[in-house]
Amino acid sequence: MDVYKDQSQSYEKRCADLLQRMTLEEKVGQMMQLPANFDNNMDKLESMNIGSYLHCTGDMMRELQTRAEKTRLGIPLIFGIDAIHGHCFDNRATVFPTQLGVSCSWNRDLIREMGAVTAREVRANGIHWTFSPVLCVGRDARWGRVDETFGEDPWLIGEMAAEMVEGYQGKEGFANWEKILACGKHYAAYGEADGGRDAYEADVSRRNMLTYFLPPFEKIVKDGCATLMAGYQAINGEPCSASRWLLRDQAKESWDLDGFIVTDWDNIGSLHTKQKVAEDLKEAAYIAVTAGNDMIMTTPSFYKHTIELVKEGRLDESMINDSVRRILMAKFRLGLFDEYRHTSPEREAAALGREDHWEAAAQASRESLVLLKNEGILPLKPGAVKTITLVGANADDVVAQLGDWSFGSMQAGASDDSFHRDVTVTLLAGLKERAEREGITVNFVKGADPLDENLDECDQAAAAAREADLTVACVGDTLKLHGEFHDRANLDLTGKQQKLLEAVKAAGTPLCVVLLASKPLTVPWIKENADALVCAFNPGAKAGEGIAEVLFGDLNPMGKLTISFPHHAGQIPVHYNRFSGWHSMNDPAMPGEERYIDMPEEPLFVFGEGMGFSPFSYADLKVSKSVLQQGEDLEVSVSVKNEGDYDGWEIVQLYINDQFSSLTTPVKELRGFKRVYIRSGETVTVDLTLPFEELSLINADLQRVVEPGRFDIMVGASSRDEDLLKTVIRVE
Repeated sequence: MDVYKDQSQSYEKRCADLLQRMTLEEKVGQMMQLPANFDNNMDKLESMNIGSYLHCTGDMMRELQTRAEKTRLGIPLIFGIDAIHGHCFDNRATVFPTQLGVSCSWNRDLIREMGAVTAREVRANGIHWTFSPVLCVGRDARWGRVDETFGEDPWLIGEMAAEMVEGYQGKEGFANWEKILACGKHYAAYGEADGGRDAYEADVSRRNMLTYFLPPFEKIVKDGCATLMAGYQAINGEPCSASRWLLRDQAKESWDLDGFIVTDWDNIGSLHTKQKVAEDLKEAAYIAVTAGNDMIMTTPSFYKHTIELVKEGRLDESMINDSVRRILMAKFRLGLFDEYRHTSPEREAAALGREDHWEAAAQASRESLVLLKNEGILPLKPGAVKTITLVGANADDVVAQLGDWSFGSMQAGASDDSFHRDVTVTLLAGLKERAEREGITVNFVKGADPLDENLDECDQAAAAAREADLTVACVGDTLKLHGEFHDRANLDLTGKQQKLLEAVKAAGTPLCVVLLASKPLTVPWIKENADALVCAFNPGAKAGEGIAEVLFGDLNPMGKLTISFPHHAGQIPVHYNRFSGWHSMNDPAMPGEERYIDMPEEPLFVFGEGMGFSPFSYADLKVSKSVLQQGEDLEVSVSVKNEGDYDGWEIVQLYINDQFSSLTTPVKELRGFKRVYIRSGETVTVDLTLPFEELSLINADLQRVVEPGRFDIMVGASSRDEDLLKTVIRVE
């Protein structure tokens, strides 16, 4: 038996044996990934020795994998898919909230379970690899892909991404039907493109890369993430897929990435056609290999040109061998050479959309909801409400509710709302079902639509509001207003939605607004005028149930924002971890503050903000030491009391500030959190550990160091100064 077919041998020996049997053409083919759903790419499997496909659905995987088994060496294919918040391209699968939505839960266990459910369904479908999680930093709400991020804080992104990677891959290997490969993307600083322009040039220094944008990726790589995906954009003129520093020096050498790096869609072709750093596609292929890309997504010319470059002596075949070894090792570890090559319809049917999977998704929807305002109207009092008027198109819009990467690979161009329709509970359905149990009537008037400037039923909505005891307005955006290729300059409510809100407010009925959107929108009117506000970032298929539970008090809201809201698009960026130094009039004779002359400096809603039906109070902040020696961790404790009548969860947040340092640092940075359940009237002591290295910065020599000096230690309910208790420690 050939060694590479012998399961008694180690993966390393099997891989080495297979690699030495392969021709150059077979090796380069392993580096190719093509979309199966167009350009007759399925026909190229044998002629180009293709190693991977994406965008496979239905029976494509079985057909292609069977054909691959019949090739000279029988090397299996690896299939990739954008299972971003569930295996959403399959209509039978479970749909979770988007990353931005689920991040507002601050629940590590929930995020890990979301990854595990997704992996189980993807693998049963015959696919082995998801292009997820997204580790981009969401600091510009104009960018169309903010919904795909875990929010604005790099530290929190790393923590959440690590949990999702563990859910996808597990800790014990992925040669089983439960696990798949994770792919950290978009490597790196993709969300920092100028002006929120997707895939556009990003002006980010090496120090800022090492400080903010690389640490989340470093964390997941060192935790075992199998793959990375290079970003589209250029950073200071160097495209990510052309950056040896990014791909080889950092990921492969500094962090010891054991897996492989895949390009994003046609990155290598774009080196010539868009970014113009290669004079032709052959030069682009040369740059791709030398920079450190291992798998090339959707650039067919790479195959021919790379073979030519090796035969001409311009490329050393050892570089090809390294990439192919990484890819083959992933296939061995997935068990694709053995019993895990082929799935079955029975396995798919048993795994997709399982009842316990939907229960996990429903809980994710509940925990993703953030209550941002409540003037005492929630929860609804028994008997106080007999009629509810529900307005706003998003109250019954599957596309708006589920968001991007839910309806197939066309992403923001999706318009088929029949996909997932039969399993989705909209706010209209959820509210009606819950209200009927109380004998309450719900009247729905669409009123306005995010996309339709002509839909103006505001007068009808106002008339219905006048006859009701409560008006619930569900406004926001929808898929054609965000996602890839859909950046926005104006973040105000679109269509006649603002007019609708003003009309129902004028009716005089208490107004509860549900903001069902993909991202923070500029809604100062809502903050000022609504009696209650629930934020729901693409909250998943079962969110209608969860929102209704909040309104009726069955669910005490527990989510907190992971991204700040601007008052106005011109205020961007408004992330909490800003720098000091903005000119202000601090002379007592000329009092002033850091701010625009026409806009507050603070966000409309801040990172970490969110409330439940009971307020929590903080007291007695303690630290284990007032002076730290090099390498010593700090133990922090605080007392938190539930001051209200409802048991509930509180998310206790720990921030630091280096008071004086060799280079500027933010006014505060998140370095820890804990979710705690506190019963009505109960006081609990919450303990947090601050590892010494979390006090570090990147210095002028691009080294990570902890500098001596004083540090503020802040603990509280949000990133807002008035919500935080503070003490000071000193590092020797």
